[in-house]
Amino acid sequence: MTGPALHLAVEIDGDGAHPAAWRRAAHSPDQLLTPRRVAQVAAIAENAGFTLDDGVLPPGASPDPVGRIGAVERAAFVAASTSTIGIAPVVPVTYAEPFHVSSQLASLDHVSAGRAGWVVTEEERPEAARAWGRPLIADAAARARESRDGVEVARALWDSWEDDAVIRSVATSRYLDRERLHYIDFTGETYAVKGPAIVPRPPQGQLVVLGRPDRVPAAQLDVALVEGRDLTSVATAAAAAATPRVFAEVEVALDTPDATAAERVADLERHTSWTDRGWLRHVGSADQLVAQLAELSRHVDGVRLHPLVLDEDLPVLSRVVLPALSERRLVARPLPGTSLRSALGLERPANRFAAAAVAAQEDAR
Repeated sequence: MTGPALHLAVEIDGDGAHPAAWRRAAHSPDQLLTPRRVAQVAAIAENAGFTLDDGVLPPGASPDPVGRIGAVERAAFVAASTSTIGIAPVVPVTYAEPFHVSSQLASLDHVSAGRAGWVVTEEERPEAARAWGRPLIADAAARARESRDGVEVARALWDSWEDDAVIRSVATSRYLDRERLHYIDFTGETYAVKGPAIVPRPPQGQLVVLGRPDRVPAAQLDVALVEGRDLTSVATAAAAAATPRVFAEVEVALDTPDATAAERVADLERHTSWTDRGWLRHVGSADQLVAQLAELSRHVDGVRLHPLVLDEDLPVLSRVVLPALSERRLVARPLPGTSLRSALGLERPANRFAAAAVAAQEDAR
């Protein structure tokens, strides 16, 4: 017997989940931000969905600094060199303007032909507020409010162009039908947005939105990212998520041909501690991870894997774990040309303004 197929997401930011992962990287430090490095990692992850972490803090902001390129910019670069994987950059809206974020993400969905998603997070570090030139939002409830409002604005803006708003009529010299553009008229506690967007509606209609249901209302999420240090905690969180799909956060350190997972973790712990995020953590063999994922498949729709060191763990995931899951029919693999929504079994949502117009016409009859 096999459980339901899992959707796999792999976090490929920086050199890995451990703050000191760069010390075991297979490349020289100056290669981290090169296009070749990004393309190589994306190629290894081609058969799985993945997300990209984002941040505005410069190198030197932590004891183990790493440079980084904006997640949306990296995602756009990767979109051009891949054809299968879903691409979901991590973009907090704690300080960023939701109008700009929604435009960037809609553009990414066009560039990737409908393979884009959005991992909504919060920016808690005071350094980020200074980098944005914004007052610090220290209160957890206030940060959650910014995430909630940001997602609401982005979703409304993606609908502010109806699907057939762009007509490109040479005969009439009309590019779009203004009657199919709409103001969203959002007013929140800290800002207001009128719209419409400056980018046509995304190919998916709405990008796949992933986030923590305790930070963003479940009604605004397509995929809940749930936490828990053990299977029971994850299963409980998944059952309470109330979202179309649920992914578990899982940190992984795997045995490699050169060292055991425990030895690799111990080597990095000599420099910096591996931050405890309250997530499920696997330190051991690939076979043990396959067994754990098989058990998770009974409770969640997917997992978001965070490899200890990308250069060491990602090859094991690709060459050992994924084939083993495929053999047991435990992994869902998207086909080329499939949108991220379709890959996750999510319907393309109707445009809210077009649906309201149809409803109004029916009421008038």
